[in-house]
Amino acid sequence: MSYWPSSQALELAARKWRALAERRRAHFVELYHSGRWKRYYSEEQFLARLREAIRVSERWAEIAPSLARPSTEVETAASTAAAAAVEPVRTAA
Repeated sequence: MSYWPSSQALELAARKWRALAERRRAHFVELYHSGRWKRYYSEEQFLARLREAIRVSERWAEIAPSLARPSTEVETAASTAAAAAVEPVRTAA
């Protein structure tokens, strides 16, 4: 398989667009949870923009999949053991 230097640049650009779409989606979700959307949008407008942000974010996830590496059994066991070893923070009552 031949190597194309421009393919790395295109992949980088696609990952950046995906990140932007995910940030936009998170922003609309945060607006919804805080109730601040009511200051800027009617309910109909907000729902339309939220749906669009979700659709675009999902599409970019298809175009530029995450680079997350698959975890191994050893890593999973180690992270589970570490999580179990952490004691909850106790506050003075």
